[in-house]
Amino acid sequence: MGTGIILGLLLRNIFPDSVFIKDYITEGLLHVLGAIFISSLKMLVVPLVFVSLVCGTCSLSDPSKLGRLGGKTISFYLFTTAIALTISIVAAILVHPGNASLVSSTMEYTVKEAPSLSEVIINIVPDNPIQAMTQGNMLQIILFAVIFGFAISHIGERGERVARFFNDINEVIMRVVTLVMQLAPYGVFALMAKLSLTLGMETFGSVVKYFLLVVVVLLIQGLVVYPILLKVFSGLNPLMFLRKMRDVQLFAFSTASSNATLPVTIEASEHRMGVDNKIASFTLPLGATINMDGTAIMQGVATVFIAQVFGIELSLTDYAMVVVTATLASIGTAGVPGVGLIMLAMVLNQVGLPVEGIALIIGVDRLLDMIRTAVNVTGDTVATVIIAKSEDAFNEDIFNDSQAGKAATSFEQQVLNTKAASKN
Repeated sequence: MGTGIILGLLLRNIFPDSVFIKDYITEGLLHVLGAIFISSLKMLVVPLVFVSLVCGTCSLSDPSKLGRLGGKTISFYLFTTAIALTISIVAAILVHPGNASLVSSTMEYTVKEAPSLSEVIINIVPDNPIQAMTQGNMLQIILFAVIFGFAISHIGERGERVARFFNDINEVIMRVVTLVMQLAPYGVFALMAKLSLTLGMETFGSVVKYFLLVVVVLLIQGLVVYPILLKVFSGLNPLMFLRKMRDVQLFAFSTASSNATLPVTIEASEHRMGVDNKIASFTLPLGATINMDGTAIMQGVATVFIAQVFGIELSLTDYAMVVVTATLASIGTAGVPGVGLIMLAMVLNQVGLPVEGIALIIGVDRLLDMIRTAVNVTGDTVATVIIAKSEDAFNEDIFNDSQAGKAATSFEQQVLNTKAASKN
């Protein structure tokens, strides 16, 4: 990552107005390499989520256990989202990033219409599962996979044969994940180099205070809140966790997509953290869809920021409504494109703030999106580790081994074990 940033900054400073650099390096070579890397990750999302969830649900044949796992997961995600919102609102009130001089009559922002609550509930159930997979509708895929896996676990011997087939397919997909990860150094290099070539400090403009405040709160959530929750609820070493999360956070930052990072997150949770597949295959896809702590932080700071810019006083009731609305919206708008800004528009409408204020922050939202995605996947993994430990589906020896899952993938380790056994 560092090499890519340094190269981008050097080219930007040495050839500031070069058409060749812009057309053939930035929008040419670097764009192509970065796009291929992101596409290769997205390629794995639907098959990985579906097959992993089917395998995980098959092993949870007890309905009460499945319900308990789902309840724990959703409750934890909502809890951390509420914490993130509260911290962001308090920080924005104390720092006061908004300035009335930023108001402009030319501010424009076209808000995409958010779905109603009834539409959200109806759309969770797929009328065509294949179409849901082709469109990448994660909530529908998750629901269908859970129902499908639950059915497999309740048809006896025939179900066991189908379950073995899906377990084999899951091993194949994880091997494909390993192959794709070999592109990672080149993909991340290209993405970081392109970012440093195209993003200048002038992009921040007059909203630099807002930008820095969001970044600080995101770091507090990722480096303070999550480690504390991990220590309190599991007793595990937070420093070991953060050390093992670095690669996943880098992927998330590069792609700005929790879904695109999902293959990496699952791989790290199972082989680096020691989480059983039946837990990781359930909690991580669900978290990538509904857990948006980073987005919640942006919403909290942005709401206070816009209120301050327009000189509108918000009451304690308004702030409480922001927390409740944004927390619930993290589930309700999970499958909508541009989810962060749509959720922000919903929150602003809820407390009577002008939606046009979004135009003030949209210029820096791309970079913030990259940072908050890294926070989101960290929260997903913290929840997964805590829940796995509570369900006795966690290998603490793997977690405490700093080299576990690093020197070799599970597939490669099996090959090494086989060779060692043959020598003996």
